[in-house]
Amino acid sequence: MSLEAIGALREPARRAVYDYVVAQPEPVSRNEVAEAVAIGRTLAAFHLDKLAEAGLLETAFAARTGGPGAGRPAKLYRRSSAEHAVTLPPRDYRLLAEVLASAVERSGVEPAAYAAARERGAKLAGGDPVARLQELGYEPFEDPDRTIRLRNCPFDALAQAHPPLVCGLNLALVEGLAGERDVRLDPGPTGCCVAIGSKNKKR
Repeated sequence: MSLEAIGALREPARRAVYDYVVAQPEPVSRNEVAEAVAIGRTLAAFHLDKLAEAGLLETAFAARTGGPGAGRPAKLYRRSSAEHAVTLPPRDYRLLAEVLASAVERSGVEPAAYAAARERGAKLAGGDPVARLQELGYEPFEDPDRTIRLRNCPFDALAQAHPPLVCGLNLALVEGLAGERDVRLDPGPTGCCVAIGSKNKKR
């Protein structure tokens, strides 16, 4: 399935459709995608359904408010929660990460792990922190309050199994990377639980 998913993104228009959908905070309709990507609604629907078949998008039906078709259920699309990766030969780094996470929790050495994550973040820092977050897969964006939110958690699967430990490690890593900016845990319904404030840390 992962090879199929990656192959589904080779077509430029389909990749543009995918990039638009995953950048939106809420599920989107075919009409919205067609308008945003400047393609016909029928073609948008074709690409959206192909992406859903490949497991890259999830679908749901909900009534829309305002505009054409208001009040009628519309098919909506959002990024799938499934992860896709291809390694040749096959490798399973997550298995080892889960073993190490369990060992850290059993031995009670979380403070040392957080310190190591903060040091690693500081080593990764340099230049624009938003650009570095983008390179690391966090998909940062700025909300109206100038808080940097993160659409994606690169460690989501592990965080589901070990939430306190992994979220704490994630917070420490971003703290090290963000330097003087205030970083806090601020979980929402989707995305990463870490937020970066517009102001520097209080001294």
